[in-house]
Amino acid sequence: MVVPLRALPAAKTRLAHTLSAEVHEDVVRALRVDTLAAARAASSVACVVVVADRPLPDEDELVADCFLVQHSRGLNGALRDAATAVASRWPAQGTAALVGDLPALTAESLEDALGRAADHPRAFAPDAAGTGTTLLTAAAGLRLRPSFGSSSAARHLRLAVPIDAPPGLRCDVDTAADLRTAAAPGLGPATSAALARHGLFQGAVPLDRA
Repeated sequence: MVVPLRALPAAKTRLAHTLSAEVHEDVVRALRVDTLAAARAASSVACVVVVADRPLPDEDELVADCFLVQHSRGLNGALRDAATAVASRWPAQGTAALVGDLPALTAESLEDALGRAADHPRAFAPDAAGTGTTLLTAAAGLRLRPSFGSSSAARHLRLAVPIDAPPGLRCDVDTAADLRTAAAPGLGPATSAALARHGLFQGAVPLDRA
């Protein structure tokens, strides 16, 4: 499982437009912590590899098996770099790319999605709007071929099969409105705590991950 992250404060710039710098960085860190914790807890995920544009100073807060720094440009370049490294080290395993801003994701919902994806050579999960992508998978021996970015679902549809995904996997966060939407199915503990610290979205329901 490859998760691309961008080093702060440059990450999640649209979210930064409505939050102070301090709150923005705290919330973004929390989104990442909850996403990675869910991915690492999923029994069908062999390893979690984080790829970033530069070394992350908060690596000790993140649950991952490996941290890589990308050599190619952009988000898709980062994913191609990491997917190549993963395929070389674990050739018998399939490869998946997961966005790093899914605060409502649970291990169980990710396992369910990966199980559905395993029925196809390549598969993807659209976001809540149906235009973006939150998960992209490729079976062992196949290149991942990521095409994330604006309207990525249409591009991924040319080479991969869309799968039904639970709300927690569809609710990625780019804006404050997205964060409110993600709160509906329940939030991970780190994101819940961050919102509480800053008085945001009072009454948001934390996920029960016991």
